[in-house]
Order: sequence, then C-alpha cells, then structure tokens
Amino acid sequence: MLTAKTISGEVQSAVSELLSELHSRAGCEKIGLSREAFQGILCEVAGKYLPVGNTRAEARTFLLTLRIDELALARACAAGSNVAWENFLIRYREKLYQSALRIAREDSAARDLADSLYAELYGTNTRDGERVSKLASFTGRGSLEGWLRTVLAQEFVNRYRRTRRTVSLDEENEEGTQFPAPQPEPTLAADPRLESSTDAALSSLSSEDRMVLAAYYLDGRTLAEIARMLGVHESTISRKVDKLAKSLRKKILAGMVQKGMARRQAEEALEVDVRDLRLDLRRTLAQDSSAEAFSGKEGVLPVSNVPASNVRASNVKERQELKAKF
Repeated sequence: MLTAKTISGEVQSAVSELLSELHSRAGCEKIGLSREAFQGILCEVAGKYLPVGNTRAEARTFLLTLRIDELALARACAAGSNVAWENFLIRYREKLYQSALRIAREDSAARDLADSLYAELYGTNTRDGERVSKLASFTGRGSLEGWLRTVLAQEFVNRYRRTRRTVSLDEENEEGTQFPAPQPEPTLAADPRLESSTDAALSSLSSEDRMVLAAYYLDGRTLAEIARMLGVHESTISRKVDKLAKSLRKKILAGMVQKGMARRQAEEALEVDVRDLRLDLRRTLAQDSSAEAFSGKEGVLPVSNVPASNVRASNVKERQELKAKF
C-alpha cells in the first residue's frame, strides 16, 4: 500500500473534497468502513494509477469513475467486517459458482473451485499480524464481478499447471527417465533501461490483462480456453491480446526514450532475447497469485515487432516462432 508521502497534494485535495459524497454514496457506514479508512483507500488507488504531476481536476475525474460502492464493499470485507461479508455473499455467491461452472464445466469441480476462493477472499491467513485478503487488491476500476471472474480463472490456471507438472514428472519417472543437471549458458546482460521499462509497463496492467498475457504466452492456453475462463467471446480475447501487444511495445519504447535512449537504439534493444532479462516475468504477470502458476521453461511477451496475425497464433509451430524474442 502507498504511504502518504508518495501521494501528491493534488490527489489528497481531490479526495478530501469528494470524501463526504463518496463515503455516503458507497454506503460505508452500513458496512463498517470509517471515513478515515475510506479516505486512505481512495488516496491509495488514485496515487497508484494517476500519473505524476496530475491536476486536481484529473484526480476528481478519476475518483468519480471508480465503482465506489463495490470498492467499499470489497475493502470492508478485507478489513474483517461481518456485515460486509454477508452482503458480499448475498450478491456474489451464486455469481461465483456460475463463473466457476463456465470454467470447470462440471458441478463438483466448479463448487470446489469457488469454495477454494472463499478463504482467500475472507482473509483467514495473517501476515505480520494483519489479515491477508485478496479483496484488498480490488481497486474499483472495473466491476467486482469481472474481477472475481479473473481471480477464479487464475486459480483454475494455477491448478491446471500444478496438476500438469505433477502428472508429467510422475509419468516420466515411471518410464525411468533420467533428469540431467542443466548446463549453464553464458548470457549477455540486457540494457537495464529495457528491464526497468518492461517491468514498469507490465506492472501498469490490470490484473485481468496480466492474467490473459500469462495464460496465453507463458502457459500456452488457447484464445478459446481463456475466453471460456473469463466468460467472454474468443474474438474479445483475440482483440485484447493484439491491443496489449501494441500497447506494451509503445509503453516500453516510451519508457526507454524517457530514460535517455534514442528511438532507434530503443527499438534495437527490443530485439533482446527475453531470457536475458533479469526480470521474474511470471511473478510480474501472476497478479498476486502463486508464481508457480506460470513456471514454463521460457517467458514470451508480445512486445516484438510481430505482425498482428502472428500474435494471434495458437498452434504449436507459430508459438515456437514467437519464443525467440520479445
């Protein structure tokens, strides 16, 4: 969570100006969320997503676009409000199950998937004496229902990866396969400006966008599978992948230019092999889930100058052609 020192005066002024209105509109008193706590949440969210040097007007506009009632409900649940949790279950329990059923396609598996999420949402675990709830990462920039679908899809991918890896190793052991120690390969260090720009670009993505990229490029899921996880049409995911590919490339190039690189130099830097980057790409894309969910052998990201038709590739041969570069 951001500290008060990292939040601009313009953001704080806009939050203070709108606090009474937003606190009332969100029904915070009914779910046990104080003005002070809600003020801190609004400052955190605005400080995270608004660019440096924003104006008070920009901060006001941003705050007024948030799903304020859903943000308050999620954060009150994360803080341990029983009233908020009861409201949450009334509104989202059946929707969670229906989303899980679309993903798992079988009743018992769907219920198991949905039920496994409740403990993480409720926050039964603690860290440094504080409860840990996934709902604390909801920012209100999109709908809570859509965010929950993304979290469910992420958990499904986590389970798939763990099961696939376990079964694969067991089968190979049964066949007597020997696993030699990997031979280290010399690598050239990538420009640190490329690494920091890539990390910043990926970190700026929403949790759903990170999940889509990780599922498609790191886990090898097809567009149809990802679409089913999120309850949307396959063409929607295809367009999203294309849009993210172009957007990431622009953001990374802009970041390197801002750090003093010439445009041509920045474009040449993008030709680096992704494995030469000293970045944990899977952790960055894992949206606060277990990093092992996307522990494939190679990381592939859609930031090279690859034609849009190739970015949409879902067959094995085309995917292998994308693995050499960004």
